[in-house]
This record gives sequence, C-alpha cells and structure tokens, in this order.
Amino acid sequence: MTAQLHYGTPAKIFHWLIVALLAVQYPIGWLMPDLHRGMTPGAAMTFHISIGMTILVLTALRLVWRLTHPVAPESSLPAWQRLSSEAVHWLLYVLVLTTTVSGWLFASFRGWSVSFFYLVPLPMLASDNEAAGRTIDGLHQAMEWALLVTIVIHVASALAHIFVYRDRVMQRMLPG
Repeated sequence: MTAQLHYGTPAKIFHWLIVALLAVQYPIGWLMPDLHRGMTPGAAMTFHISIGMTILVLTALRLVWRLTHPVAPESSLPAWQRLSSEAVHWLLYVLVLTTTVSGWLFASFRGWSVSFFYLVPLPMLASDNEAAGRTIDGLHQAMEWALLVTIVIHVASALAHIFVYRDRVMQRMLPG
C-alpha cells in the first residue's frame, strides 16, 4: 500500500467533524450539573453521551481510514518533528477512544438508561456498581484533561507551522 502525500477528503471530513463535536462536547460536559446517586440524567447528559458516542464512532472510522489510506510523513520536516507529530496523532486516537469509552462505562456503572439523542437506547457496558462508577468517573475526568492538553499541543504545533515556520504542512489537512 503506497502512502499518499496529502490527506484525502474523507480524512479531512472525519478530522473536522471530530474537531467540531469536541468543541461542543467540552462545554456541555463542563456546564452540566453534577449528577449524584439516584439522579436521572437530563437533556445535557443525554446530549453529552450522544455526542460522545458520535465521536467514538467517527474516531473509529477515521482510524480505520487512516490505517487503510496512509499518508506519508511530511518530508520537509526534521526527524524529531515527524516523530513527535506521529506520536501526538496516535496519542489523540488513544485518548479520544478511551475518554469516550470511559464515559460510556461511567453511565453503565451508574445504572442509567440512556439513549442516542432520545432515539435509540444505548446498550450498557457494565452493571450498576457505585464504587466502580466513582473510579471510572475519576478516570474519565483525568482522560478529559489529558485529551484537552494533547489537543492544545496539537493546535499549538499547527499554529507554529502556520505562523512561525511558515511552511505548507497545514495545507495537507485544511479543507479544499
């Protein structure tokens, strides 16, 4: 399988859809009220879980696309930048997948009956378990912060390529 030099339209669509959904997901997660034992998740939690499931599916599809449609590393970059770029991208995949799955597990351990945008009930990954729910909630919150820090590093690197290095690296992922 020969690696392409630029990301194709499907890869760009997956990337920017996930970016947009994460930009919506973080504020919903931070602004919704704390949920305590025995509370029923409301609209904010339903939308948070539904958007998370959408992000999970899109990320899995993007990962499959990336594995089946590889893109060659930018040849103009120094070796350390190529390596760190590859590491950050794989870390983003791992963090997005584990963050979304840990959120789903949290809802499962809380014993909630949740649906995908009020349309389709979501299967639960585990049974009601308060202690496990607290542990997974802590893990989910830690993963959210780790993902956010990695996103900030990714965006800062992208901006450095645009404004500091002034190279064409970012053209590979920009629409058009």
